[in-house]
Amino acid sequence: MAEPTPRRNEPRLRPAPLIFEPAEAAADPEHFFDLESIEDPRALLARATELTQAFRAAADRAVEFQAIAAAQLADPRRFDRLTAADIADRAEWTEDYAKKMVEFGRDLMRGNSAGRTSADPV
Repeated sequence: MAEPTPRRNEPRLRPAPLIFEPAEAAADPEHFFDLESIEDPRALLARATELTQAFRAAADRAVEFQAIAAAQLADPRRFDRLTAADIADRAEWTEDYAKKMVEFGRDLMRGNSAGRTSADPV
């Protein structure tokens, strides 16, 4: 099972493997990580929960990388820095959200993510 995003001084645990599907299985809209073939409801609940937690952990980690990239792009020391509006346009965010992501990214780069319960900067 996936673990929640760790605090600054805790080691980051890896989420459960997502086990990628062959192209022919992924093309079938009813096929989803072989969940439809699990008949035991206990096993189905366990695997579906494991996948849910893995996707959440992956999404949280991706948001952290987005925030770091936004902070790097907005760095005033860069000659090619972007404004919050430019970053918002590229990421399909609002300008206000881009500003929050830049700050969140700066916090992450400084190692100041303590006290946050998720990767969402809002």
